[in-house]
Amino acid sequence: MEYFKADKDKIAFGPVPSRRLRKSLGINNIPNKFCSYDCIYCQVGRTLNKTIKRRAFYKVEDIIQSVEKRINNLKNRNEKIDYITYVPDGEPTLDINLKKEVEELKKLNIPIAIITNTSLMYREDVRKDLMDFDLVSLKINAVDGELWKIIDRPHKDLNLNDILEGILKFKKEFKGKIITETMLLDGINYTDEVIKDTARFLKKLSPNKCYISIPIRPPAEKIKPANEETINRVFQIFSKIIGLDKIEYLIGYEGNEFAYSGNIEEDLLSITSVHPMREEAVEELINKANVGWDIVERLIKEDKLIKLEYDNNIFYMRKLKSRSYKK
Repeated sequence: MEYFKADKDKIAFGPVPSRRLRKSLGINNIPNKFCSYDCIYCQVGRTLNKTIKRRAFYKVEDIIQSVEKRINNLKNRNEKIDYITYVPDGEPTLDINLKKEVEELKKLNIPIAIITNTSLMYREDVRKDLMDFDLVSLKINAVDGELWKIIDRPHKDLNLNDILEGILKFKKEFKGKIITETMLLDGINYTDEVIKDTARFLKKLSPNKCYISIPIRPPAEKIKPANEETINRVFQIFSKIIGLDKIEYLIGYEGNEFAYSGNIEEDLLSITSVHPMREEAVEELINKANVGWDIVERLIKEDKLIKLEYDNNIFYMRKLKSRSYKK
């Protein structure tokens, strides 16, 4: 079996501050950018390899070693970890070794989460692989087929009804925590009926929490968050149908509390591969490392880091092929 060459210092990253998972140690188990969707708001960029075929990407032992090494470094610095989270440069469930990895990670006695776009939930093997997770975050942007195609730009062989049916099957068997996220964007025709249909599906699913979100980090394309009127309208309709106690906004900044593992260059490049960082967060991280801003300037000069502006904020992100890829 042919594997991708793993940079073991960059598979595990963080912990990063998470609005859902507090201090989250990330696992980037998918190379840039294998995905089943090509979402218009994706911060990682355009999908280079749109696929629904599951395969092995990195060796299981490389992923485990990367996580263990980072945890050991963090323990020496008394950094807290609330979750180990699969949140890669593509769709994490494309990884056919997912179950083997989680079985090994369970030995670390830290809760394990995954953030999935849900596209492969129609597959029984994917649902089985997710059973060992403590928390599964499901992206459900729309249950209307036309909106789904506009926002998520799915692989041509995917069927939305099969995916939604698979999500409900998963809910019946899964013993852990389920949360959902619905992304709201400018320029999308969110009619009341479309919003109600999504809310009715979420009510049927009955997750622990339904998050309403907007892009807070720079998408690769010129996409803006939905306006306040739309966000409020969705909140009101969701609250009425699903219940106020189940709905929460996910529209604020998560903060600057990024963990320093001992190697500032590794930290900056591994975090910003998945998670663009605000300028003030980068400043705090390099202060923890007791180094100057010249390291950021050097990484930009070496073409490893890029500077972006979004919503009146400056961000830094690892230079990825998917960010400059045009279709």
